[in-house]
Amino acid sequence: MIGPFDVEFLPVTHSGPHAHAIVLHTPQGVILHSGDFKLDLTPVDGRRTDLARIGAIASTQGIRLLLADSTNAEEHGHSPSESSVGAVLRTVIAQQKGRRIITASFASHLHRIQQIMDAAVADGRVVATLGLSMRKNVRMGRELGVLRIADDKLIDIEQADKYRPEQLCVISTGSQGEPMSALALLARGENKWVKVAEHDTVILSSHAIPGNEGNVNRVIDDLLRAGVEVVHSGVADVHATGHAQAEELKTYLSLTRPEWYVPIHGEYRHMMANAKLATVMDTPRDHVLVCEDGDVLELSDKGLAVVGRVPAGYLYVDGIVGDVGQGVLRDRRVLAEEGVVVVVVTVDIESGKVLTGPEIITRGWVYAPEAEDLLDEACDRVAAAVEAALGSGQRDVESLEREVRRAAGKFVSERTRRRPMIVPVVMET
Repeated sequence: MIGPFDVEFLPVTHSGPHAHAIVLHTPQGVILHSGDFKLDLTPVDGRRTDLARIGAIASTQGIRLLLADSTNAEEHGHSPSESSVGAVLRTVIAQQKGRRIITASFASHLHRIQQIMDAAVADGRVVATLGLSMRKNVRMGRELGVLRIADDKLIDIEQADKYRPEQLCVISTGSQGEPMSALALLARGENKWVKVAEHDTVILSSHAIPGNEGNVNRVIDDLLRAGVEVVHSGVADVHATGHAQAEELKTYLSLTRPEWYVPIHGEYRHMMANAKLATVMDTPRDHVLVCEDGDVLELSDKGLAVVGRVPAGYLYVDGIVGDVGQGVLRDRRVLAEEGVVVVVVTVDIESGKVLTGPEIITRGWVYAPEAEDLLDEACDRVAAAVEAALGSGQRDVESLEREVRRAAGKFVSERTRRRPMIVPVVMET
């Protein structure tokens, strides 16, 4: 019981261990959330998706609403079994005679990590982890009994230099090419513990998540420039997805026969593909809702409908100060793209005269040592504006700073067609 609902957690097969589908028993009927899943009949841990219980619920109570994973809805056929990857990894690793092996995978994909470990140990190697999340997940997996490797076969990365290349297999984070990940640093020659060279083979036991292709390709290019041999899913079957493909989703829909259907988890195009699969499997088109983050759904006697929106999107966290607002992000974007110009001028309020300055300090607009004439001209333009303002009787600092900003901004725009951030500083004596 969670709140007013009876809840069941049903085992499903996925890349990470102990994944579940969620069944909510509500006054409006049964709501089934598939979770991340695939229909793998030979999973590494033997834990299959509980189709029997799902079918029993569908045939007795019925599924009023199904929310199902869309990640691979565009991919035809069935996803390969995770256990098939183990055989490929054993073959690939056994072929790397005299070479050090570095593998990259999701740190949460403990089944893949287990298969890499098994293949490495079978080839007479010890295993070291690279990356904080990988080290933590491997430790946690061993404590939970999900990962199994002999103590003498798992070493600390600090000991890697004590082993010959053919004796070592490193399991690293960074399979998605994240710029500051262990693998990306290694590819750029900036990793503290491992320096790659011609005697290394890197196995990317993963597939790029949509949107990460550029980062992954960049890491592969950097590795190749360093002379490394790279094995990825494009040249060998060293990866199997953890998400159901089209035929598996159709099987799931055939088993559940939902009254209402909402595709979830994926880009919009993936959810649209999933929606089309539902109509192919005889779910009425007007009973399939493709939603976006923030949509509020209501399931009532009248059916399922979108009844509103709530704020949803990225929340940027900056150090210890909490979330960062749009104003700060906008300022940072301007600073990154256009630079900043600081104009400092000192005035005598009583006499209405400019005492010193203006002085212009710039970062990211022009390179000051090479633009002295331009900066002198800008100073003259700002000085004239300040003197004119003082001559007209303006004496408060805020008004003078507005004049400085206006004059500097206009000059910069006219001469360089740029719009850097203008920071006026008017000091009074």
